[in-house]
Amino acid sequence: MSLLDPATLLPLIGVLAFAGALIGFLAGLFGIGGGAISVPVFYEVFKALGHSADLAMPMAVGTSLAVIIPTSIQSSRGHFKRGTVDMDVLRLWALPVLVGVMLGAAIARFADPEVFQIVFVAVAAINAAKLLSGGAGWRLRDSLPGRGVLRAYGAGVGLISALMGIGGGAVSNLVLTLHNVPIHRAVSTSAGVGVLIAIPGTLGYMIAGWGRVDLPPDAIGFVSLATFALTIPTSLLTTRFGVRLAHGLSRQTLERAFGAFLLAVCARFIWLIVDL
Repeated sequence: MSLLDPATLLPLIGVLAFAGALIGFLAGLFGIGGGAISVPVFYEVFKALGHSADLAMPMAVGTSLAVIIPTSIQSSRGHFKRGTVDMDVLRLWALPVLVGVMLGAAIARFADPEVFQIVFVAVAAINAAKLLSGGAGWRLRDSLPGRGVLRAYGAGVGLISALMGIGGGAVSNLVLTLHNVPIHRAVSTSAGVGVLIAIPGTLGYMIAGWGRVDLPPDAIGFVSLATFALTIPTSLLTTRFGVRLAHGLSRQTLERAFGAFLLAVCARFIWLIVDL
């Protein structure tokens, strides 16, 4: 079956439109690309269409990165207008993030689906524990490290995010808050990280899946164009509302909301791993 098949397209429009709305809202609220929602949703969609897990998972990740491009751009613009994006960090991370993303995309061509899911759960669980505990004892130092260490962080953020199919918000938020960056500034800067990651990540997944004979006809490598097209409209509509809410919440409320969200995503992926 294909997502372009009319018999399967109509029942999925509502699911993908709703997922798109959540992706956009969360992108604005938490400074993430929304991959924590889109990856599991897309995975289920591709499985329902009859694709094997070893194709459904990298396609879910690659398509998620494609969706993150416009949502991260809109989210970062909203936070930038409020003056809370750390442009110095983004400039320093630009090249290291690119290197990490391309490495992650290369690994995606050969890795088992469990690799993506285990990485996803591990990073999200650590971040959720830190946020829900109020951050007590979760600090490496009281300020950001030197440029060399920051560049290494950028490469790590790119690599992990490419494997998870996210815009890097959950990972970069963890790195920044562990160095005493306030949550609102960390969320805003993480939105910008999504732009750095999503564009090369999408291209990398297109290349990584190029030539596979089991791809659906609408796919370019591991990116489904039909899924992208059905998700984007509602995601762009809701991003601005997430940005507005993020800046209206207290630090503690925003941290706990983000932590609870990540915990729920962890539970979902643990179920997927067990089900495999």
